[in-house]
Amino acid sequence: MIFITGPLLAGKQSYICGALGLSLDEFARRAVWDVQDLAAREPDLPALADALSRREIVIATEVGGGVVPTDPEERAAREAAGRLSCLLAERADTVVRVCCGLPQVLKGRLPC
Repeated sequence: MIFITGPLLAGKQSYICGALGLSLDEFARRAVWDVQDLAAREPDLPALADALSRREIVIATEVGGGVVPTDPEERAAREAAGRLSCLLAERADTVVRVCCGLPQVLKGRLPC
């Protein structure tokens, strides 16, 4: 599994499509994205990470930067998103952080 993470609107999808030579249709079939939104609704994060890691490409937006929310539910959702990203990175063959469209391979290497 390839795990891509990075800030909102940083070019994560464009990067992986270009790096793997995927059309938008191929990308939609092979990838799952915005998985950080799933973390807040899932009490069993390891099970969610196991299920997501069966996909070829998993993309999560980093949500841990900036001002910490005062709302307890928002803080819990942010914490869950961060924990899910850690679990996915642990399970991934390749981890890439994309910021401003620039990739930084954190683990493994891209198969291209």
